[in-house]
Parts: sequence; structure tokens; C-alpha cells
Amino acid sequence: MALAVRWGAVSDKGAYRENNEDRCFADPSGRYFLVADGMGGQCAGEKASEMAIELISKKLDQLIDFARDSGDKTILAIDQAVCHANGEIMALSELDLAYHNMGTTIAILVNSGEKFYVAGIGDSPVYFWRGGQMQRLTKGHSLTDALLDAGTITPEEASRHRYRNVLYRYLGTKEGGTGANAQPIAPQNGDRFLLCSDGATDGLKDDDLADLVARHDDPQEAASAIVYAAQHAGSRDNVTCVTVYV
Repeated sequence: MALAVRWGAVSDKGAYRENNEDRCFADPSGRYFLVADGMGGQCAGEKASEMAIELISKKLDQLIDFARDSGDKTILAIDQAVCHANGEIMALSELDLAYHNMGTTIAILVNSGEKFYVAGIGDSPVYFWRGGQMQRLTKGHSLTDALLDAGTITPEEASRHRYRNVLYRYLGTKEGGTGANAQPIAPQNGDRFLLCSDGATDGLKDDDLADLVARHDDPQEAASAIVYAAQHAGSRDNVTCVTVYV
């Protein structure tokens, strides 16, 4: 059966953007949680993130028996949901000039069969906090992440690199449908998860996020505090945060 969780969610356009291209969703039954950060001209980014949230939600509902399914079956269902959303976003991008070249990141947390499954495409991270320690669970798909993996730049250089927000993989591209690489987590009582857009990480370091998650025992208060702190730390982007407490 699915594990009992509490959660909080906040999405804010911030002081520097005219519109909010981020979207998030917390399933009312606590079965899955999503964060999407759209990109593209005019309203294209908003459309892409809206499509990702809507289409992935519907597919997860169709494909997963959250009380029983686990392991490879759940991982495959997440891949199928992401692939479906990616194809639909690409199709609309090609058919309608208003949405040409639109795309979106996606961060996913699925609560099924007494395990959590974490996946991400793009640079919207998922973090895991346990016993005072925080770690990032998802791999970033920016050009800066690729340079870090190759060892050609340092983490300090990456934080201010001009390509840190340029993605090579996201929904809306062929690479976006090649698998979400979901990983299972066996949760324990007291575990805390954080999904956010890069507006949060642009303003806050991992240690800052860990401190805020640890400090607030109410997940909604934690989400609100992270968005507030990111904006006051200088983030110039939309900021979205979903916190999930076991």
C-alpha cells in the first residue's frame, strides 16, 4: 500500500518575470508529485509545463496500481508517462507556430507499493533529506552539468557559468522521451523530499535548502519558506517548490 505522507506546494512568478512558466501538482491522495519549469517564447513555456503536468498525471493514474505496483512495473509506467507527454509536446510544437520550440523540465516523485520513485528530466531537482543530511537524487541535464561530468569545470565555476541554464535534454525534444531513469527509494518515517524548479536553486545553495527543510516540521511552511528565501537571495526566475514528508 502507498505510504502516508504530508505535503506542501508553492509556485510564485517572482518579482522579475511577467508570467509564471512553472507548474506543480500534488495528487490529492498523496500518490505522486510533479514540478515542471517551462521554456519558450510568449506563452509557450506555460503551455509546455501545463501539458507535462496534465498528461503525466493522467498516464500515471491509468498505468499504476499505487497500492500494489512496485519495481520495474512502476519504473516502466513512469517512462511511458514521460514519453507520452514528450511526444504530445513535440507534436503541438510542430503544428502550431505559437508553440514552436517550446519545452519543459519535469521532476517526479511517485509513492507506490511502499516505495518512492524519483525521476527528473532537465534541471528541476529532487532532493532527499534524512537524519539531518540532504542529497540531490536527480541528475541535471544542463550544458554546465555535462561539463561538470566531463571534469572540465569545478562546482564553483558551474554555479556562475554562462551555460548553467541551457539544457540539452528536456520534454519537447527527442532526447526527452528516452527514459526518465526513475530510481526507487525505501522510505523511513521522518524522511523528507523536495522537488523544485531552478528558480529555487538559483537563489539558494544545497545547504540552505537542507536547513530550511530541517527547520520546518510542517511541509507547507517549508515550501513557503524556501520560495521566500530564494526570492530574497536574488533569484530572478519563477520559483516553485513541493515538499513531501513521510
